[in-house]
Amino acid sequence: MSDISLSNGGGRGGSADWHAAGQSQGPSQGPSHSYPLLVRDHGLGTALKLLLETLPYALARWGVLLGFAAACVVWAIVAVGGAVWLGTHVASVFGYCWLLGILLLGGWIWGAILRYTLHMIACGHVAVLTELITHGRIGNGSEGQFAYGRRIVMDRFGEVAVLFGFNALIRAVLRAFHNALDTLGDWLPAPGMKAIVGLLNTILSAATRYLDKVVLSYDLTRGGDDPRRNIQDGLVYYCQNAKPILAKSVWMVIVERILSILLCLLLLVPAGVVTVWLPEAVREYGAMVTVFIAALLAVTVRAAFIQPLFLICMMIRFHALIENQPINSTWVGYLDGLTDKFRQIGR
Repeated sequence: MSDISLSNGGGRGGSADWHAAGQSQGPSQGPSHSYPLLVRDHGLGTALKLLLETLPYALARWGVLLGFAAACVVWAIVAVGGAVWLGTHVASVFGYCWLLGILLLGGWIWGAILRYTLHMIACGHVAVLTELITHGRIGNGSEGQFAYGRRIVMDRFGEVAVLFGFNALIRAVLRAFHNALDTLGDWLPAPGMKAIVGLLNTILSAATRYLDKVVLSYDLTRGGDDPRRNIQDGLVYYCQNAKPILAKSVWMVIVERILSILLCLLLLVPAGVVTVWLPEAVREYGAMVTVFIAALLAVTVRAAFIQPLFLICMMIRFHALIENQPINSTWVGYLDGLTDKFRQIGR
């Protein structure tokens, strides 16, 4: 941590020095958490074992995604077919209006209903994973995974629902924090390498998309009735341990992209088989249809199995890093001055 500092002018707190904050560690509070931690290995092997142990949640997520993917295909056929028919038999402007309206409505359904459904499933999954990471068992050992996950989500429904709404605030805090870092300057000292800073910023943005679920895991382990404080503390802990977390998450994003490309290539074969079964009018566009089906299947498999795998890695890494670590109140003040989004979470 000591070799990363905040750049000048990085927000209202841009003049603060991360290097000094990391070195002084003060003023500090005592450890603001007290819970066991049985799993500390954040490698892919351990994550894969936990994913297989909680496979019902991955399969449930995949089932939902496949259902929505099938609906998406039907929706696209209705949109394009309706637009062609209206453009041919009525007027082209009606065809364009139909296509735009259907696609916008479909985008809203995809972005709202599907996102919230997956959020609820993911929260149940995180609850089960948190129990396995901290206690090695689910509840008292007599509950099934779905029963436990549903009970935790319903008992703390307010926190789960609030976290869904807090996603935008959490990402805004992270964006402000990342913009204030000299991380890329430290990692890329060669002048000619600065050209890829924009690409690496994109990677960093993607790498931290798991953090809202990691913060939920931290909130579940903390318990209590102040989830807003727990979310703030989770963000502070992330800032205190940003370098090892980002180093881990960047590699995760790279491996995830490689696996996603390989997955898409592998799925071209079953997608070709599906294309053969489709009506002759559709088979005329065989190559395009095959690639579309393969990409659609790859997206569902990636979201259901690959992304949860890296979420587990991030959860374990986070819990292991903050074990018995006091919160540095300097960071609380820094984030409070860096962006008003951090204060909004507290309110």
